[in-house]
Amino acid sequence: MVRWQRQTLNADDGALPGLERAGFVRSVQTPEFEGITFHEVLCKSALNRVPDSNLPFSWTINPMRGCSHACRYCFARGSHEYLDLDAGADFDSQIVVKTNVVPVLRRELHKRSWRRESVALGTNTDPYQRAEGRYRLMPGIISALTESGTGFSILTKGTLLRRDLSLLTSAAGQVPVHLAVSIAILDEDLHKGLEPGTPSPRARLELVRALTEAGFAVNVMVAPVIPYLTDSNAHLDELFGAIAEAGAAGVTAFPMHLRGSTRGWFLNWLAEAHPALLRRYRQLYGRGASVTPEYSAWLRGRIEPLLEKHRLNRERQAEPEVRAAESHTPDTQLALFA
Repeated sequence: MVRWQRQTLNADDGALPGLERAGFVRSVQTPEFEGITFHEVLCKSALNRVPDSNLPFSWTINPMRGCSHACRYCFARGSHEYLDLDAGADFDSQIVVKTNVVPVLRRELHKRSWRRESVALGTNTDPYQRAEGRYRLMPGIISALTESGTGFSILTKGTLLRRDLSLLTSAAGQVPVHLAVSIAILDEDLHKGLEPGTPSPRARLELVRALTEAGFAVNVMVAPVIPYLTDSNAHLDELFGAIAEAGAAGVTAFPMHLRGSTRGWFLNWLAEAHPALLRRYRQLYGRGASVTPEYSAWLRGRIEPLLEKHRLNRERQAEPEVRAAESHTPDTQLALFA
């Protein structure tokens, strides 16, 4: 059986041309991650400047590109096209790992010009996707940020974050640390169709509980709300109730955006799984990425009473990640994808 240590730098790995621009080193396949290829690269920078003064953070770190969570609606899918990889199956299975991100980050944080501005993780692809269990990049990133006096936020669907809970708790005693968990779907069957590579909704609720018990005010992203599939009063009421019972400090919810390549990838799935909804989606989204203003207003009117009912509209302590996911400007997206 092929193992990680048997991979060689000069193997004929079939790496695509775009990876050469990313400092490509080698490609790795292993039975532990069947169907997934990891492309290890050496990054030149770890901190990505976000050119949008309206966001509550100025910098992001993306230790990986692509995501084995395989969420059909992921707005970051287009980032893979910059590497000559496709935004569909390649995004789910061709994971680019910045293996030297920790030493590069430490070097950048030690520069006299570094002003200790807030840094966000999880604004593009999830830093706690399964590959983090192998590469263990996050402990070094957390330690480097903490030691430099830099506050940070993390948005994740990955229950692997619990591995680093003691480190995060220690960091929170020294710098501002905001944690948010994404839970958009409670229905197990729908979850398996739309988020096949993610931990179950119940497992993520237990993550919220563990983080809350550790002293963090956890914000939950109920995003995206998927029209005609997760926007019913019954689904939202049950989901908000479960989130409140887990101890979350607040919820942020907004409807699904279908930008760029994500639109086709999601609609192809919809045509197979829920073909009766295709016509309604074409009407709802037209030719754009966003739902109609009428739907947004309708959904807001449904959500706000439920947030009040479950006392989830309190001041949110972990919201820095939220507006990044809603940002529409191309320059900001390029920075988040770096």
